[in-house]
This record gives sequence, structure tokens and C-alpha cells, in this order.
Amino acid sequence: MQYRKFGNTDLVVSEVGFGSWAIGGNAMVGETAIGWGPADDATSKKALYAALDAGINFFDTADIYGLGHSENLIGRTVTGRNMMIATKVGNVARNNEFTVDYSKKYIFSACDASLKRLNRETIDFYQLHSARVKHLKEEECIGAMQILQQQGKIRYWGISLNTFQPEAEANFFMESNWGSGFQLALNIINQRGLNIIREAAAMEYGIIARMPLQFGLLTGKFSRASTFDKTDHRHNRLTKEIINSSEKVLQPVWALCEKYTITKTQLALSYVLSYPEVSVVIPGIRTKEHVAANTTGLIQLEKEDIVLIEAHGSTILSELMNLIEKQADLLIYINCCKPKSILEAVSSFPKIAAISNTGAPNFPPTSIKRRGNCNSPDLIDD
Repeated sequence: MQYRKFGNTDLVVSEVGFGSWAIGGNAMVGETAIGWGPADDATSKKALYAALDAGINFFDTADIYGLGHSENLIGRTVTGRNMMIATKVGNVARNNEFTVDYSKKYIFSACDASLKRLNRETIDFYQLHSARVKHLKEEECIGAMQILQQQGKIRYWGISLNTFQPEAEANFFMESNWGSGFQLALNIINQRGLNIIREAAAMEYGIIARMPLQFGLLTGKFSRASTFDKTDHRHNRLTKEIINSSEKVLQPVWALCEKYTITKTQLALSYVLSYPEVSVVIPGIRTKEHVAANTTGLIQLEKEDIVLIEAHGSTILSELMNLIEKQADLLIYINCCKPKSILEAVSSFPKIAAISNTGAPNFPPTSIKRRGNCNSPDLIDD
């Protein structure tokens, strides 16, 4: 395992961390899945121990993952070990709906609850979970984080940026010189954070790269026949069209696997880690086999291959990313406006008309919300 400095902090983190969303289990908010389907605690504990044995010292979680179960499991399993914990605050399940709360009062109480679940006196890196500019401008959440740091309950703090449009909040943070780090989505398909990591690293922010495998699309294990349990958030996010499109447009990238004699997973992780600005990449892990697959065979890609992937990122992969975003918008629109049928959805929301007849929409009641007219938070995605 290799280690990198986390921005201008005194944290030295393993370049591969442990993404702890999936071990939270099949939590639901109303009828909406906010997890990755069923998880076995015994299996999750073995994964946590295997991660420590592999040299992983950075574990990323959130109080919303498994509605606290992910934090609880970490706190019961690996407490006292030489490890760093990053968790998040602000996403809330309340009255059977997914919402946000960035008030000072809530952040204080949520931090105490996370510390108790994690069985720790201090959180190493505390993140505002997908807070938007309007929340940051109110500065109540910023003040709360600063006070928690002064009290010694958190060592460092930052923000976990939204998946599709991370620039506004990142720029707002950097202009105000707030916090010590960012978490953002970065992978072969989603390259929207590249400018941010370069600017942020120049200002000595630590960078946590999440979703390196884009919900599993970059493992090469899915096909058009793949299905997901209804308690798995990918049930309505990774549609057949998205999976089929990814198989086609990723072929030029997968050719690099033969060049380097590595797996698709190893290529995806190596791509992210080939950026020196990235402090740690956090693939989702739920088994000891995942630990092995995500920590071995990683390489530094040659510059020409990084340029090649970036070139695809601005063309054919960008089109795939737009399709993924449209599906997310569709799910949010359905929740906000409650259309009675797909025809009503399409006629009322033309933006998603292009994917309306693909078999993608599968409309169970949902309480997932994100941006736009809903005035609501991001989908849970990190």
C-alpha cells in the first residue's frame, strides 16, 4: 500500500480507502432504497479486518449510510486500530422522507451521535454532505464545523460535493478559504471534477475521489441482463440503456487493459490514482475479496493514456454521463411532481423525453430528491 499526504493537514492516508456505504445494508427511506441491497455484518467485518491487513487506514462513511448502521459497524469492529475516519453530516431521513438539515443545532447533535456510533472521541475528517451554495451562504453550517474543530470533536473538515455539478460549491469554498478537503466523484466516465482537483490541490486541499467504479459500471461485470434488488439504489439508476451504452463507449478504454495486463477494475482505479492531486480513492467495499481486487495490481498510467481517456471523457463518455444525469433528474422529477404516467412525465418535463421510450423509467414511489425545482438535496451517491 502506498500513502499520500492529505492536503496541508498532518493526515497521511492510504491511497486506497474503504468506501463504507454498502456495509450499511439495505436501508430504506419510505419506499426508496438508500443502500446497496442486503449486507451481512459478518462478511462486512471480515472486509474491514482485511482492509486493515492490506494497509488501508482511511475509512469513509456517513451518518445516513444504513441510517447509522455503517458507522455503528465500524465503531464496533475496528475501534482503537490505527485508522482515520471520515464521515458526513446533513443528509437526513425524517418523517419517511429524505431531506437535509445543515443547521448548527442539528450538526452539533449529529456529530455527537456519530462519535458515539463510531466509538471515538474525535472524527478525523468531517464533511458537509452535498451542501449547496445557499446553505454555505447562510454560514450556519460553516460556523458549526469551526466550533466543532475548536472543541476537538473533529480534526479537519470539508465538503462532499454533488456528483453532477460540483463547481459552484467547490469555488465558494476555495474563495472563502474554508476547510481542508473535498470529496468528489471522479472516474473514467465522470471527469467533471478534473478542473476542481487541480485548482484545489494548488491551494493544498486534500482530495477524496469517490465512485471510481461508477456504481460498478467500470468493473465490466454488468450486462444488459443485469438486474438489481429493489433495496439496491441502482435498481432505478443503472438502467438497461445506461449499461448497454457503457459497454459500447468504453471499448476504446478497455483496450488499455491488454496493454498493461490488468483488469478493468484495476484500470479504473489506476486512472484515478494517476492524478497526483488525488489524496485517496474510496471504492465501495463489502467483502474481503473486494479488498484484494481494489488494492492489488494498481499502476501509474502513462501520460499518453491519461490524455486518451480525457479525450474520450469530453466526447463519447460525456454523452454517457449526460444519460446518467438525465436518469437521476427523471427520478427526482417523479418524486417532486408525482406524474401519474410516463406520458405525463414526458410532456411536463421535456428534458427527459429522449430517454422516455428506452425502457429506462421504472416508476415506484420514491422520496429521493436532488436539485432543481424541488429545492432539495442530492441523491445519496457517495
